[in-house]
Amino acid sequence: MTRDLARDLSDIDVAGISGGLLGSEVVALSPEQLAQLAAIPRAQPLWQNGLEESSAMGFSPVFENGAVYATGMNGHLVRIDPVTGRQLGTVNTHRQLSGGVGSGNGLLLVGTLKGEVLAYGDKDGKALWTAQVSTEVLSPPHANNGMVVVRTGDGRIFSLDADSGKRKWVYQGATPSLTVRSFAGVLISRDMVFAGFAGGKLVAINITNGSIVWEAVVSRPRGATELERITDITSLPVADEHQICAVAYQGRVACFEISNGNQIWARDVSSNAGLAMDNNYVYVSEDKGAVVAYDKRDGASIWKQELLNGIRLSPPLIQGTHVVVGDSQGHVNLLRNDTGSIVARSATDGSAIIARPASLSHGFLVQTMKGGLYAFSM
Repeated sequence: MTRDLARDLSDIDVAGISGGLLGSEVVALSPEQLAQLAAIPRAQPLWQNGLEESSAMGFSPVFENGAVYATGMNGHLVRIDPVTGRQLGTVNTHRQLSGGVGSGNGLLLVGTLKGEVLAYGDKDGKALWTAQVSTEVLSPPHANNGMVVVRTGDGRIFSLDADSGKRKWVYQGATPSLTVRSFAGVLISRDMVFAGFAGGKLVAINITNGSIVWEAVVSRPRGATELERITDITSLPVADEHQICAVAYQGRVACFEISNGNQIWARDVSSNAGLAMDNNYVYVSEDKGAVVAYDKRDGASIWKQELLNGIRLSPPLIQGTHVVVGDSQGHVNLLRNDTGSIVARSATDGSAIIARPASLSHGFLVQTMKGGLYAFSM
């Protein structure tokens, strides 16, 4: 049976290999770091709202059809005005939820700790169907091409009919004996479902029938002990029309041709948070707090921002000419995408920002572990 580090290794420091949920700091910040961070201008806040504290989960909001949707463990799915932050409506799911809000095909989708997928209409919040999968749903389900695709805590990927919730196919990949608890979901692009797995594998799945299109190795296990050999992909891959990239803990960042899985380039780096990609660069939130940019064409190093070393980072969000990352101290950080310099920074409620910030038409939004929702303008 696969062992889960976040549950079974409580006697050692596994903050770096638990999706950021078991710890906050890697090292204490130096006085020089603190002084430089304090001198950075503040990001411009728009509004704040709040949900129930979710200390065990990394919930993420979504901006869909002109509204923000967010939820927490207490089971309330709320609709919020993205300009004012005013709550426009709420649906009580009467469940203990376990992941962020997913959307697509006119649906709002949430998952539960008991392995349920709940579908609601994105305009009226009407309950449409409930489907049962194998175990807890730790990431937002996604809808595309008439299907809902959801990943479960045991590593399975389920495809459900978007109209009825009826199961269409299930994918189960091989897993090593020791794995990192992953809150990564799936990426849907070009009629394929992409997902990273324990052991450093990236898999492309046919969205219609669940068959494997190709498999690629992002990173191979190295080291003498089980802990040293862990090289799991615990974050979402990113893709454009031509290539797809993924990053592994204690491993590498690698990019592949999206059509056939042939490797384009790879570089050694470790991340349990994730990465982002724009027209020119691939940006990685490293484990130790640095943000690094690579040329998406050949993997050449462009810049590395190390002022945040010692702070756990969220996956990055590309917002115009800026890269946005949240951190374990509850700050949002805006970096220039061409130089990596931090141009703005602002505090929230002091609790960790684990999930990727959500893009708004006029800015971005983060959700903290205490349930705080904070919107910022650009």
